Amino acid sequence: MAFESWSDFWEMGKHGLYVWSTYGISMLLLVGLLVTTRLHRKQLRKQLKKRIQREQSR
Repeated sequence: MAFESWSDFWEMGKHGLYVWSTYGISMLLLVGLLVTTRLHRKQLRKQLKKRIQREQSR
């Protein structure tokens, strides 16, 4: 193992704050992207369903 203990691993040679905050921000951005994509897809499906119903009622 590259680190002698778990505390050394979490600290990462005094760069732990930077490393773990970068991972955290990246995960937040990925989760945010996933949520907004799903919401957008849901909204788009509603719009398409309404459009299809309008086309069929003509």
